[in-house]
Amino acid sequence: MFRQEKKNKKNKPRRSFMSVEILDGATIVHFLEDEEAFNSSVGNRFARLDTNKDGLLSYDEMLKELRSLRVFETHFGIDVDSDPNELARVYESLFIQFDHNLNGTVDLEEFKKETKQIMLAMADGMGFMPIQMVLEEDSILKIAVERESSKLAA
Repeated sequence: MFRQEKKNKKNKPRRSFMSVEILDGATIVHFLEDEEAFNSSVGNRFARLDTNKDGLLSYDEMLKELRSLRVFETHFGIDVDSDPNELARVYESLFIQFDHNLNGTVDLEEFKKETKQIMLAMADGMGFMPIQMVLEEDSILKIAVERESSKLAA
């Protein structure tokens, strides 16, 4: 396990714990099939992002989550210099993918549905060959791995 420093709203560093985990597509699929575990994890993630507690995610609230997808990364967490305008277009495009009714906000059901689609696409891309991934401690994928590990240990 290792730590990565991130900046919080006051631009002070906060520590984000990360670990290297082994997972495959089946781990993700099994997690998605457990609706209670999936819905709980996604609901908790949504609640953390919904900083004004209005039950909707604005673009600004969701930007942190979109940035965590690290779409412009080259190797093991090292970012490339990107054109800010290009980044803004990519993040806006990703936000629109979540905003199914295009009303400018994302509700819990939209967030859940799109998160599930992203995770299914990841599972499909991984197949059933185990791979190592660096995961943040509070990420939905990390929760899926922990759930699978606890089932195997039982």
